[in-house]
Amino acid sequence: MAKRFLVEADGGSRGNPGVAASGTVVIDADTGEIVAEIGRYLGIATNNVAEYTGMIAGLEKAFALDPTATVHVKMDSKLVVEQMSGRWKVKHPDMQKLAEHARELIGHSAVTFEWVPRARNARADAVANRSMDLKASFGE
Repeated sequence: MAKRFLVEADGGSRGNPGVAASGTVVIDADTGEIVAEIGRYLGIATNNVAEYTGMIAGLEKAFALDPTATVHVKMDSKLVVEQMSGRWKVKHPDMQKLAEHARELIGHSAVTFEWVPRARNARADAVANRSMDLKASFGE
């Protein structure tokens, strides 16, 4: 039976563009156990690039753990959620590349996206901030 994962993803930049990182928490949806925390330090990037990077890191980890998994992604980035759900166009070239990479990862898998208020995305935000503070990636 396929695993079910919840991915909480966030990204931030201190300045836009500025020092940036993404934060991802991958959770076993059946047990509530955190199976991974991934911080990706990006150097200088925009907030939107960091948000996409967090979502991609979560998809990569979930599908590495179980290629047949179903994944529910929660993010406080309305832009990424709406673009990945197909309701908004992806206009910026940098975002187009990231969105295409995410779509390739998803393929025909069952992945859903949900926008959540920033206050309900604190775990992923904390991971992103830790990566920015350390100026290093971790948890891969």
